[in-house]
Amino acid sequence: MTPLLLIEDTPSLQLVYESILQGAGYSVVSAGTARDGLGALRKHAPQVVLLDLVLPDRSGLDLMREMMEERPDTCVIVITANGSINRAVEAMRLGAHDFLLKPFNEQRFLNAVESALADAGRKQDAPPDPAGRGRAMFSVFTGNSPAMEAVFTRIRSVGRSMATVFITGESGTGKELCAQAIHDGSHRASGPFVPLNCGAIPTDLLESEVFGHLKGSFTGAIADKPGAAAVADGGTLFLDEICEMDMNLQTKLLRFLQTSTIQPVGATRPHKVDVRIICATNRDPMEEIRRGRFREDLYYRLHVVPIHLPPLRARGEDAIMIAEDALARFAAEEGHSFTAISDDVKALFRQLDWPGNVRELLNAVRHAVVLNEGPILTLDMLPPDLERTGRTRPADARCASAETSGPGGALDGLAGKTLAEIERLVIETAIDRHDGSVPQAARELNVSPSTLYRKREAWAKDRKNRA
Repeated sequence: MTPLLLIEDTPSLQLVYESILQGAGYSVVSAGTARDGLGALRKHAPQVVLLDLVLPDRSGLDLMREMMEERPDTCVIVITANGSINRAVEAMRLGAHDFLLKPFNEQRFLNAVESALADAGRKQDAPPDPAGRGRAMFSVFTGNSPAMEAVFTRIRSVGRSMATVFITGESGTGKELCAQAIHDGSHRASGPFVPLNCGAIPTDLLESEVFGHLKGSFTGAIADKPGAAAVADGGTLFLDEICEMDMNLQTKLLRFLQTSTIQPVGATRPHKVDVRIICATNRDPMEEIRRGRFREDLYYRLHVVPIHLPPLRARGEDAIMIAEDALARFAAEEGHSFTAISDDVKALFRQLDWPGNVRELLNAVRHAVVLNEGPILTLDMLPPDLERTGRTRPADARCASAETSGPGGALDGLAGKTLAEIERLVIETAIDRHDGSVPQAARELNVSPSTLYRKREAWAKDRKNRA
């Protein structure tokens, strides 16, 4: 078995990492400098390299660039301290498979190695990819919060399959980027990725946009037009805002999923296409089903592998990482000299509720960069309404209404109900209070949105079985 290459200059850490890896059955070759590490890479040709970014004789990023040029199929896992997150982000841009922030636990360490070895094996088995489409499929994401680690793991797993993926999340959380990452990590990466926003196309044109039409099939059809499903043949069709789709078209989409055939408007015969479907919505699909706006059978056909993208306010320090990454990128685009974010701005970013999520954060940073020269991003450079519109409500304000109702009033109407009935009542009431928003209700109830989605799905199945 080809050994793993560990490049770590601290002897004590080198021993710890070696012990963990060898205890898990891996063979390990270690180096303490960039020079020795490059020599070991050339001698042993490892599939996976564990690289500390701080080395005594050379920058770890420079070493990684050279290693990737010499052996582009190598999977590199970079290791860095919390204060060097920007370098880890840059490493991911350069094509690193994953990164570990010190301190990390043993299981996280071994999981990263196992995933890298699996990916290296797929690279060896896969046909050549001259365009480099599959490289660094997570470069579109920035973050190392537990919530995003779970998303990354799910994307890696589902990328290898043909299963339909159903992405949920608030507006601005990056659902199309998630779909693109799934496509880039799949065996279809060399095929087309075709996004279609179901909410941005007039209802009377949506069928034509999805399935195509023939010349003369309706007024204004002056030429044959292939639909998105045909254009995506051999690749991935991403249907964004799927809950906006007209009910009649939902029936045709269900038939397409069952038969893999499309029939353009005006055509007399259907024909087969090879397309993987990924869809997304920022609505609660179970609520849309309950209101009769989305077909339940279509939902269960699409909802094979769910991925929920967490809101930015649930991602901890990711907001700072994203802002720092965006600051460097936007400053380079504008030719301005920004180098850092002030502590006051970081504190504000941690407090904001971010109703627009990552999109709102990126807009705020770009606003500051475009209108200022730098070098430090300060509070006065931010959009004037950012703090007013995005501040998180204090916890005591959220509890005020419950406290004023009195201890007895909170139990009115619950006598005689089972615990399961009370739980459902509380959840549905919270969702109604937030105008159908499951993520906002989940935040109020201090649970994961996926928990509420699972419960509502179970209730819908139970109702269906009783019917």
